[in-house]
Amino acid sequence: MKISKRDALAWFQFFSSLPEEEELMSGQQEIALSVFAQIETAVSARHEQMLGEIPGLKSLAGRTYYVGDDALFPQGCKSCLLGTGLSAVRKTNRCNAACRFCYDYGALNSQPPVGEGMWEIGGTKFYEADIDLLLSIQKKPTGISYVYLEPFMEIEKYYGVIRKFHEAGIHQHMYTNGINATRENLKALADAGLNELRFNLGATNCADAVIRNMEIAAEYFPAVGIETPMTPEFFDAFQLKKDRILSSGIRFMNCAELHLNDNNIDNYAGENLYMCRQGYISPIFSRNIALTLMKQAAQERWPILVHDCSNRTKFARDLNLKAKEGGWFGASTYGCEFAKLPYAYFLPVLQDDSFSFLEEEPMPAGFGLGDIVL
Repeated sequence: MKISKRDALAWFQFFSSLPEEEELMSGQQEIALSVFAQIETAVSARHEQMLGEIPGLKSLAGRTYYVGDDALFPQGCKSCLLGTGLSAVRKTNRCNAACRFCYDYGALNSQPPVGEGMWEIGGTKFYEADIDLLLSIQKKPTGISYVYLEPFMEIEKYYGVIRKFHEAGIHQHMYTNGINATRENLKALADAGLNELRFNLGATNCADAVIRNMEIAAEYFPAVGIETPMTPEFFDAFQLKKDRILSSGIRFMNCAELHLNDNNIDNYAGENLYMCRQGYISPIFSRNIALTLMKQAAQERWPILVHDCSNRTKFARDLNLKAKEGGWFGASTYGCEFAKLPYAYFLPVLQDDSFSFLEEEPMPAGFGLGDIVL
């Protein structure tokens, strides 16, 4: 059904008022999914329009979009989207920032430790000495990434592990907010064999000190770039310092579409949200900003590659990962991160007079506001 925006608002107001433990009946679920589909259809139409306005838009095997020199496309992303997946290596459970877009916002001090002297790889705990055994038994991935939470909180522990994977010929990249980076530890990381360093520049609102650390990193690493969720705050800060950032020696910028979970959704209460493929829930502004920056990059001929790391890209990533793992046709880990859908958070977009559904139809018999829908 193509529910009207007026009826959608009324039904979501009702769903929002239900006790938390009360589940929707199947007919009510059909209504709810119709509302989500109507919102997503309108958002997708806007995205398609924006994509059509980007000069020189490119696609990586139909799995993601970008603009810029093909040679600058980050190898870590190719591993993720085309290779045998991207194995996450987890070590540090602490951070020195508290970003409102963080998936662990409000829970940063209660993240479980990996364990003294241990590393989490593929959900399994390893000592550094176990890595040789791992590499001798299992097929090595095309790439690995160091995540969770801020590696530079104890970066000296990473050098030995990085060296082992480097000797095995595995591409490695790391995420950092850049706050604790120094010339000394950046050089040590590069000497150990890290291939790619990605700065979450939005974590510090494009702080001058972090931009300077990006410049230093570019002296040592084959590839340095930005990967950060797209927010209005980042967009404004980036525009103010654009010239310096673009001349810092970075090769790429991954414009991540911000998706929400129970930890960070309250920070975006009141924003217009949509749900992508009944999975990730995101502020509508996030991918709009990414596509705006891609258009700007193409028109101004920026010297870097700008990548649309959207919910669509993450959907393709998970399909690729499952396929490489031998999963069944259609298998994917992509899905919604909420145990119960947060209907109240979608009231703002349904109350926004500037947001319209593309097509509306009368409700089918038995699904009206005055009906008892089971």
